[in-house]
Amino acid sequence: MAETSQEHFGELLRRLRLSASLTIEALAEASGVSVRGIGDLERGRRAVPQRRTVAALADGLGLGEAERERLLAAARIGRNPRLAQAGLHAFPRGVGDFTGREAELARLTGLAGQAGQAEATGQAGPAGLPVVVAVSGPPGAGKTTLALQAARELADRFTDGQLLLDLRGMDDDPPGPAELMLRALKTLGVPDRDLGLAGPQGRPELYRQVLAERRCLLVLDNARDEAQVRPLLPSAGAGMVMVTSRRMLTGLESVHRLPLSELSPAEAAAFLTALVGRERADADPVALAEIADRCGRLPLALRVAGNWLATRTGWTVRRLSERLAQEERRLDTLTAGDLRLSAAFDLSYRQLTDSAARLFRLLSLVEGPDVSAAGAAQLTGQPLFDAEDVLEELVESGLLGTDQDRYRLHDLLRLYARGRLRAEEPEGRAEATRSALHRWLLETAVVAGRWYEPDHGAPPPTWKGIVDMSTAEHARLWLRAEGDNWLAALRAAAAAGDHAAVVEVAEALHWFSDQWIFWGHWPEVFGTAAHSAEALGDPALQATQLNYHAWALLVCEGRPHDGLARASQALAAAQRAADLPQQGWAHKYTAWAFRLLGDYAAAARHNQEAADLFEAADDLHGALQARVERGLILVDAGRHEEAVAEILATLSFLHEVGDRIEPHVVAFTRANLRMTVGGAHARLENWSEAADHLRAAVELSRADGNTAMESRALVHLGNSLAAAGHHDEARDAFTRCLGLGSAADPGRLTEARERLAHLDAR
Repeated sequence: MAETSQEHFGELLRRLRLSASLTIEALAEASGVSVRGIGDLERGRRAVPQRRTVAALADGLGLGEAERERLLAAARIGRNPRLAQAGLHAFPRGVGDFTGREAELARLTGLAGQAGQAEATGQAGPAGLPVVVAVSGPPGAGKTTLALQAARELADRFTDGQLLLDLRGMDDDPPGPAELMLRALKTLGVPDRDLGLAGPQGRPELYRQVLAERRCLLVLDNARDEAQVRPLLPSAGAGMVMVTSRRMLTGLESVHRLPLSELSPAEAAAFLTALVGRERADADPVALAEIADRCGRLPLALRVAGNWLATRTGWTVRRLSERLAQEERRLDTLTAGDLRLSAAFDLSYRQLTDSAARLFRLLSLVEGPDVSAAGAAQLTGQPLFDAEDVLEELVESGLLGTDQDRYRLHDLLRLYARGRLRAEEPEGRAEATRSALHRWLLETAVVAGRWYEPDHGAPPPTWKGIVDMSTAEHARLWLRAEGDNWLAALRAAAAAGDHAAVVEVAEALHWFSDQWIFWGHWPEVFGTAAHSAEALGDPALQATQLNYHAWALLVCEGRPHDGLARASQALAAAQRAADLPQQGWAHKYTAWAFRLLGDYAAAARHNQEAADLFEAADDLHGALQARVERGLILVDAGRHEEAVAEILATLSFLHEVGDRIEPHVVAFTRANLRMTVGGAHARLENWSEAADHLRAAVELSRADGNTAMESRALVHLGNSLAAAGHHDEARDAFTRCLGLGSAADPGRLTEARERLAHLDAR
C-alpha cells in the first residue's frame, strides 16, 4: 500500500475514471454520486467522503478487489493525513520463535477476513458490528504472544495500522476507559485541537468515530473485566479487535471466543526444540518430552525451561528433566532471569475473593485430574450451589478449566495451589479436609455400587447425599467420573489400615465391575481388598475378595496362571469358612482359567463342581454363571452344535427365573450369551444366524452402557459379516468399534484396526 499512502484521493479517483473510459457524468449516473461532488473530489475542493460514498464510486467504476482497496485506503488517509507517513504500528516486539497454535491462527485469519468484507458491504461481524475476538486462558498460556503473532501475519489486511493498548488488568489500579481512549486517540494521530474541542465528555464519541472510519487492528491486552473493555469496543467500521484476558469475559456480547489451553505434545516438543537447538533435542527426545509434560505444556513454562537450557550449554536435557521431576521444587526451578512462572500465578491469585482463594488452595487436595461441584462442596463445607458459584469464579478468573460439569486444575497451578495451602492453612486442617473428602468418596462409591448388587439396588431412604443416585445410570456415571478420586481414597484407607472400609467398597463394586471391565484398576482394587480381608482375619471375606481378584486377573489382564493360583487360595479360604457359594465361585474361576489354558476336561470338571455347590447353596446368580461357563467351554472346545443348544437353554432359563435375578446381571448375561451363541454359529458358518445373534448382543450391550462388551460384539459381528462376503457392513461394524474409545476392550480395538486395514487393502 506504499503507493496509495503517497497518492491524493482526488488524483487516484480521476486516474481510475479515465482508465475506465468514463466521463464524470457517466460515473455519476453509475454511482449515484452527483456530478458536482465527483468534480470537487477530483480537484481536491471537497473533503474526502465517508466509506459508503467511496464504495459507491468503486462500484460505479467497476473496480476489482485490488483497485477497490487502493481507493478505500486513499480515502482513509485523506481523512487523516498523518496516517500517510507509513501506517500506524504501535505494537511491542513479538517473538521470533513462535511455535504452534496453528488452529487458533487460522481462526483469527478467518475472522480478519470477515472484518475485511465490511469495506464492500458496510457490515462486519454479528448484526453489522466490527469483529471482536476474546482470547482467554490461564496465566502463561501465551495469549499476548498469540495476539502479537496474529497482528504480524495480518498486518497487510489492516492498512490503517495496528494498535495495542495494555489494559494492565492485573495491576491493583488499572487505567480506566477514559485514560485508555485518550491514549488511543493520540496514538491514532488525532490532533490535540480536536481532542480539546471534544473535551472529556465528547471523547468517547470521537473515539468511536475515528475507529469507524479506519481499518485498524486494535488489541486490548491484559483486560481486567468486562467493565474495562466494553467502552473501548467500536460500534461500527471494518476493523478488528482482539481482547486478551485471563478471565473469560463472559459478560461481553457479540464477540467470538477463542479459549487457549496447553499446547499439544508435538507443539510443545517443537517449541522446546526451537529454544534449545535441534542437536540437543534429538540427543534425548524422551527427556525433552518429559520436560514438556512436567511444564504442563504451558507456553510460559516451556519458554522458561527452554531459556534455562539455552543459557546453560553444559546441561543435558536429561539433567533438567530430572530436576523438574521433583514436584516440591518444580515451580522454583521454572525461573530464568526475570521470568518466574509463579509470579504469573501470583497476579491472578491475589485478585480472588477469600472464598475462591480458599477453594483454589483446597482443590490441590484432590488426587484425581478433576472434581465435581459436589466434591468441591465437600472440601469447603458449603452448600452445593454456593460451591458451584465459587468454582465458576475460578473458571472465570482463568485458574480452573471446566468440561461437562467437571473442574480441572492445570498441573502447575495444582503445585502452586499446594504451596499456598501449606503457607495459609492452619496445620492439620488440610489433612482433616482430605480425610473427610476420602470418607465421602468411599461412602458414595458404596451407595453407587450397590445399585448393581443383588438384593440391594436403590439407596435406603435414610441415605442423605448431595449426589443424585436415583437411578443405576446416575450411579454408573458417578462411579466412572470419580474413578480416579475414589481409587485414591481407597488407597489412602488401605495405607491407614482401615481394612473394613476397603473390603466394603470392593464388595459393593463387584457386580458393577462388569460394566467397566477395562478401566484398568480392578486387579488393584480387588487385590488390595484381598490383603485387607486377610488382615481382618475373616476367611469368608478373604475367600470372597480372592475370588474377585481371580476374576480381575482373568478378564482384565488375561493372566490365567495367576488367576488359577488366586482361585486355589480362594477355595482354601472358603473351605475354612465352610462357605459353599464362595467354594462354588472358586471352582468357577478355576474352570475359567483352565478353559483359557486349553484344558477343557479340567475346565468342565471344575465347572460342574461349581454348579453342584451353587445348587446346594441355592445361589441362583452363581448357578446362572456356571451355565454360561458351560457354553463357553463347549465353544472353545470346538463342540459348536452342543454349545448352541446349551446356550439357547441358558437363555430360556434366564427368561424363566425372571426378576429373581438382579436386572443388571440379566442384561449383562443376556448380551454375553447372545455373543457366545453368535460365535458358535460363526464357527459352524451359519452366517445369517451368527449375524442376528451378534447384532442383538451389540444392541443389548449399548442399551446397558457396557462399552467393553459392545466392542467385543462388534468385532465378532464384523468378522462374521466379512466371512459372509458383506464387506461394507463389516467395515461399518469395525468402524463403530473404533468409535467407542478408551472404554472399549483394547484387544478388540487393535483387531478392528487390523481388520479394517485388511478390508481396505482388498
